[in-house]
Amino acid sequence: MDSLQHTIKRPVSFAGIGLHSGKIATLAILPGEENSGIRFVRSDLPEAPPTPAFMNRIVDTRLATTIATEDEAMISTTEHLLAALFGMGIDNAVVELDGAEVPIMDGSAGPFVHVLKKVGRRQQNACKWMLRVNKEISYFEGDSFVKILPYKGFKVTCEIEFNHHLIRKQVFSSELTPQKFAQEVAGARTFGFLDQVEKLRQSGLALGGSLENAVVIDDDGIVNAEGLRFVDEFARHKALDVIGDLALLGFPLLGHIVTKKSGHTHHFSLMKQLAAQPERWDLIAYEEEGESRVLEKVVLSTKEAGDKLLSYLLPPSIALAGQPCFA
Repeated sequence: MDSLQHTIKRPVSFAGIGLHSGKIATLAILPGEENSGIRFVRSDLPEAPPTPAFMNRIVDTRLATTIATEDEAMISTTEHLLAALFGMGIDNAVVELDGAEVPIMDGSAGPFVHVLKKVGRRQQNACKWMLRVNKEISYFEGDSFVKILPYKGFKVTCEIEFNHHLIRKQVFSSELTPQKFAQEVAGARTFGFLDQVEKLRQSGLALGGSLENAVVIDDDGIVNAEGLRFVDEFARHKALDVIGDLALLGFPLLGHIVTKKSGHTHHFSLMKQLAAQPERWDLIAYEEEGESRVLEKVVLSTKEAGDKLLSYLLPPSIALAGQPCFA
């Protein structure tokens, strides 16, 4: 576990089609300053202010997660990119986007992770604050749920269930490090059913969807000629989605995320539950002492953290500005 924050060593760029808009967009990731978190900039809208990748910016969770600037400029389908940044241990970065939707790439976080690994990380001189869950925080809706259990590291368990002979019930579970995230989760692609794709397009959604950026399923099986990347690729992609959505908490998470039949709206509801229950979590930082790493309690008490984070959490640059790592 990192004790200090990291950004990327140099700028990188991507281009591709938006899954729902069908519009081509270019995206650049630039190194970010210490304690700045992940911030989006709409380069096509010079007057739009930078937007922190943060839960209080969420405006839509239908089929994808959309955040917005203060003047309501949209940035949609953020989850795969944010999962890549979170999963690879990038704390601070500026994301410049020349349109309203993050490119879907191949339907996974794989292309982002491949480039992030290639460019590498730069260590920064600021301690890495983490949100540690001490008591279960959960959100239930019918037979769907998402919860975070206390855990010393970061673990994800996702269960899905579809009435299709190819999927039925799948469960993916793993304690994730950047290496395991890259190997086990990043490459899992978004998926959809052929009959639903046509309905989505009639509603003005999935206009950029194709066999190049999604796994498509019909009554007989997988339409994509190359098949699946993992036997349980569907469940792994749900893990990717929840990691990307919960990155909008603004802090790396120490806990065990457990989901069943959840989606973006459930993930947002869980974040609101977490923000409303500051007594169930605290903020901590790691301190290195020789070869060992000792987990220290954050200077802020839980109540002080709750007060600072208001009804929602605040990005690290606001919530922890000027706070020392250790007393």
